[in-house]
Amino acid sequence: MFIKKSISAIVMASLLFSSSLIDTVKASTPYEAYNYNYWEEAVASPAAYIPDKVITGLDLGIGSLLEPNDFALGSDGRKYISDTGNKRIIVVSQDWKVEQIIEGYMSSAGVMTNFENPTGLFVDHDNLLYVADSVLGQVIAFDEQYKVTLVIDNPQSDIIAAGFKFVPLKIAVDEAKRIYVVASGVFEGIMQFDTDGSFLGYIGTNEVKRDYYEIMWRMFSTKEQLSKSVLFIPTEFSNLDLDQKGFLYATNIDISTQTPIKRLNPSGVDVLKRYGYFDVKGDIFFRGSIGPSRFVDIKYLNDGLYSGLDSNQGKIFTYDAEGNLLYIFGAIGNQEGTFKTPVALEFDGARHYVLDRAKANISIFKPTKFGKLVNEASRLHYNGFSKEAVPIWEEVLTLNSNYDVAYIGIGRSLVMAKQNEEAIFYFKQGMEREQYSVAFKRFRREEMKEHFSAVMTIIVIGAIATIGLLMWRKLRRKNMKFRNSHTVGRDQAL
Repeated sequence: MFIKKSISAIVMASLLFSSSLIDTVKASTPYEAYNYNYWEEAVASPAAYIPDKVITGLDLGIGSLLEPNDFALGSDGRKYISDTGNKRIIVVSQDWKVEQIIEGYMSSAGVMTNFENPTGLFVDHDNLLYVADSVLGQVIAFDEQYKVTLVIDNPQSDIIAAGFKFVPLKIAVDEAKRIYVVASGVFEGIMQFDTDGSFLGYIGTNEVKRDYYEIMWRMFSTKEQLSKSVLFIPTEFSNLDLDQKGFLYATNIDISTQTPIKRLNPSGVDVLKRYGYFDVKGDIFFRGSIGPSRFVDIKYLNDGLYSGLDSNQGKIFTYDAEGNLLYIFGAIGNQEGTFKTPVALEFDGARHYVLDRAKANISIFKPTKFGKLVNEASRLHYNGFSKEAVPIWEEVLTLNSNYDVAYIGIGRSLVMAKQNEEAIFYFKQGMEREQYSVAFKRFRREEMKEHFSAVMTIIVIGAIATIGLLMWRKLRRKNMKFRNSHTVGRDQAL
């Protein structure tokens, strides 16, 4: 700790005269940026993202947005806004020019159906638009000319209960055009549909956990008491996104769970890595009057990075592929860059977009130097370029000497380069105990190999010298006895 504090003091002193500080100071936010250290303490941190611009419906020339619920980006730069209260989808060009306003669709029979409550949007890798309308109870797919190509409503299956009402809320589509839907009142998991709209089944289920008191109470309860007790059913998912491998990132609305964010493989098993200091659940500490993080959207940022949108506290939490919390930004408030009711999160490769339903606007955040460096180093490490990431992590440490992830990143690179002694230092600074043990064992083994012959030579020489000394002393004692007995015999003879 002393070494770490010394390094921090030196770095902070150098920052006073560096241009980096000037850049960091310019990166101001209407709230204090922070992160958590190994001791789960909130510590000040440079801001990773700062507000850049706010877009409203008036800025687009289409009147005020009314309770917008979702926002999506196409790979061609187009933006799609679900203007739910006005029952329309706004299509905006890369430079924020309105290209299309979609208020419904024309069926193949020539019947016009208007949107009632479009709550979910998704744009696939071919830039095809999908809309989930909760009141219509439909998922609608459009082609490039915004003509309907598929409508999913009233799904049928033996595993769907009779009288089931389909209320789609959020939607995602993989590269094989399979459609995943988060629907209201569905506790079995995320609904999965084939390319023709046929229902395939559910994927992923939020487990129900009861405490021991509840289990004991139900064991000794009567049927009447059980019938009046609260049913324990899985919680619903709140949103979803897909990575390039087709794995689903999903959030759920249960604020008591330790796993509000999941990464589901094709079998529906949660395979999210959680190797960070603490659970992937947003804020570690929070005011009791506010409550824990409540994730309403998630965005995969490529290269293992992903961000979750916490509507409860208006924050965006970004993690790397191993579950390390990289940075936090955002807050509830009235200033630019804060939110009232954030509902949707998007990312264009550099900037974050947050749709606020209450403010009816879209806040755009651009990365600071600190944010760019952290993202770049994390992406290099994820893609196996740990050595190339080292100078970037070192630059991150000049901006924030308490950034443990950077110490760990450098340490891992040094371990791969078989520089275990140096790696031990960085793992110690980053409080990475497991990696520290690995580096220490390797260093100890290397030291043993390097000095084994010298040590063994000393041991053998010492052993030979000891044996020689013992033999010499034994022989000397024998000679002394012989001399003494000879002297006594001679004296007796005289």
